[in-house]
Amino acid sequence: MVKRTGPTNPVVRELIQTLIKKSYELDSPFLREIAEKLNKPRRQRVEVNLAHIERFTKKGDTVVVPGAVLGYGELTKPVTIAALKFSKPALEKIQKVKGKAISIRELIEINPKGTNVKILC
Repeated sequence: MVKRTGPTNPVVRELIQTLIKKSYELDSPFLREIAEKLNKPRRQRVEVNLAHIERFTKKGDTVVVPGAVLGYGELTKPVTIAALKFSKPALEKIQKVKGKAISIRELIEINPKGTNVKILC
């Protein structure tokens, strides 16, 4: 029987540990939820298309994707998207509408409690 190991990427492991540590310091279920979703194997990690983000956000929203943002679909409003990684077309489309693409680590520094942030899975 194969034993589940979780992420093997040291950068992702360190991010998960940071999220867990901060979640207990700040008593933030938001950070705990993101850490839990990132702790899945890579095959089960979330991949969200821009079309999905477009459908579930309003202008000026902040969204966190505990996985990858892919470039399928169009984005028509400026939103701030924090994710583990972005595809090249997704980055270009986000920048075209004057949106922001940031890392999850940057989001923790800006808004550690996760106030007014949506988690898209």
